[in-house]
Amino acid sequence: MKRLPLLLTMLAIGIFLAIRGFGSDNAAPPSKYERILQNVAEMIRQGHFSPKDVNDDFSRKVYAKYFEGLDPEKNIFLKEDLKSLRRHETRVDDELKGAPVEFFQEVSKIFDKRVEETKKVYEDILSKPFDFAAKETYVVDPKKTDFAATEAERREAIRKKLKYMALERFVDLQEGRDKNKDSVRKTDAQLEAEARDRVRKTMNRIYERNRKTFDEDKRFAVYVNTITNLMDPYTEFFPPVEKRYFEEQLSGTFSGIGASLQYDEGNIKIATLLTGSPAWKSKQVEVGDIITKVGQGKDSAQDIAGYEVEDAVKLIRGKKGTDVTLTLKKKDGSLQRVTLTRDVIQQDEVFARSAVVEQNGSRIGYIYLPEFYISFDDPNGHNSATDVAMEIKKLKEAKVDGIVMDLRSNGGGSLPAVVDMVGLFIEDGPVVQVRGRDGRPMVMRDKDPGVLYDGPLTVMVNEFSASASEIFAAAIQDYGRGVIIGSSSTYGKGTVQRAIGLDPDNFMSNNSELGSLKLTLQKFYRINGGATQLKGVTPDVVIPDQYELLKYRERDNENALPWDEISKANYRSWNGGYDLQTIKNLSNSRVTASPVFQQIKKNTELLAQRNDKEYTLNIEQYRQEQKEIRALAKATDSLIKANQELVINYLPADQERIGQDKNKQERYNAWLKDRSRDIYLDQALRVIDDIRNQQALAKSKKEQQPVKTF
Repeated sequence: MKRLPLLLTMLAIGIFLAIRGFGSDNAAPPSKYERILQNVAEMIRQGHFSPKDVNDDFSRKVYAKYFEGLDPEKNIFLKEDLKSLRRHETRVDDELKGAPVEFFQEVSKIFDKRVEETKKVYEDILSKPFDFAAKETYVVDPKKTDFAATEAERREAIRKKLKYMALERFVDLQEGRDKNKDSVRKTDAQLEAEARDRVRKTMNRIYERNRKTFDEDKRFAVYVNTITNLMDPYTEFFPPVEKRYFEEQLSGTFSGIGASLQYDEGNIKIATLLTGSPAWKSKQVEVGDIITKVGQGKDSAQDIAGYEVEDAVKLIRGKKGTDVTLTLKKKDGSLQRVTLTRDVIQQDEVFARSAVVEQNGSRIGYIYLPEFYISFDDPNGHNSATDVAMEIKKLKEAKVDGIVMDLRSNGGGSLPAVVDMVGLFIEDGPVVQVRGRDGRPMVMRDKDPGVLYDGPLTVMVNEFSASASEIFAAAIQDYGRGVIIGSSSTYGKGTVQRAIGLDPDNFMSNNSELGSLKLTLQKFYRINGGATQLKGVTPDVVIPDQYELLKYRERDNENALPWDEISKANYRSWNGGYDLQTIKNLSNSRVTASPVFQQIKKNTELLAQRNDKEYTLNIEQYRQEQKEIRALAKATDSLIKANQELVINYLPADQERIGQDKNKQERYNAWLKDRSRDIYLDQALRVIDDIRNQQALAKSKKEQQPVKTF
């Protein structure tokens, strides 16, 4: 993307010049929050693909959304709180233009007060038994609820939430008691009290997290993101630690200690240790240890009681070569301080991996890619396109008859990586078109005329396949290079973002002290001219999916950018040697005749209906609904188990890579076991067989044609 650095450079110069004008009179220098807001506003104004007008109407939307952002269930604030700060309703745009930042701080004070009030409310409610015989309902959808007008209304909303939480746990405890007939039989009253106690622990954990980790900086981040998300769902503010965490997730590599954590009854425990990691080498960290405090080098340690796993992870990770000190509570109750030096840790689970499926005399390669990752800081680090190329080479050496590329639930990632990856399967040509706010499209091309793999190909997608996954699927589909198989459409994210530092003197820095803005700069388009934005990619072969009718896609977000189209690029279709319509017909016939897919279709429709309903708080109705849901799940599960397991194995090279690491072996074997029961993979494999049969038939007909001599 040659034009993107120039675009960012011009954007940085414009923002720097604009920001120099802020506070140029004799006013006090802007605070950190004011600088962040001003920089964010200017970046959006100058760089966003389609910025909205920042005016009083925009302010009113931010005003209402911020209260909902802090209190999504609408059971903390009261209506009077929104009214009491009404003077700020049309001031958000002024704060974005340089006025003192006051709104979020005043909301924060009220939030603290209301949280303390609601703690007393939930403690009081949970001190008394619930009547599960009463016929009442609990509405979860925030679009169908409003902030309470009185404290009594708020208490009632909290009571219903707590009652539903207790009802779930009470029924589970009853079922557990009935199954374990040999154990001491507790009464219903005892189980109800135990259910309330479990709810109390959950609520206390949420309260402690709000009190300890949801500080002013995090509430300000929610405020900024309330503003940015009104532009589009992906323009997002990252405080420094969040920016680092985001890049770690995208690269699959981070600097840490090599231990996975889990939450257990209010504690953060060591769940596993990675062989060869700093924690493993120390011989002082053990599985089951409880982390009570985390210190950065020689700095004072921070108590992490009440933290979620993600909060603790962000404290423990850091720059390679720096020290982190953990205070561990050992199994015998003793406390031990351990200082570890962070090192680079690779998350193997996010990298491409492959296996071979033996089916009907065929050997079919399977490549799983969970995301389009790339290493930002290390040019020799993992890159999804390079890794997929390695997997293809291994599969070719294994003499596979076709390849299935699995992009299900792949949320995207690096745009250059997906262009390179498409190039593995096609001759040189356009892969995707990118257009900025200036309206001029740029074609991103595969310039390598070579093709690494030219055999039968299917690409698996679902409703959670997004962004780069959709670019890959769309390009393969437009070229006719392979068959796309999955749910009725992919997610529908067709926009391009770039993270930009907020420090005015160094926008390109990855270590901006003010944080970064992930800004939507461009939209991408298929080579056939249509956007994937909002509509996604419609597979060639559509298979019923259990999440099909749930509202998770881009089109279900009210702030999503619209669909449009541009002129098509100049490209040559691939001659696959088969008729796509015939492939579709064969697959549709199998799906229609399959009891398991018809059951899934039925389940999906029923679950979608339930998703729009209120939750019952009557125990008999609840049991009946759970019985129906379990019956649906059991019917599907029994049909799946009736299918023959796929014979799937990993390659010898992978066995060598996993080595003697038992944790890796267990995770890899579990992954293979899961795929052996994958009915969607089974259909993709059958499509590969259809392609091969069609190709063989076409070849046979060609060979049977009489040779004419002259």
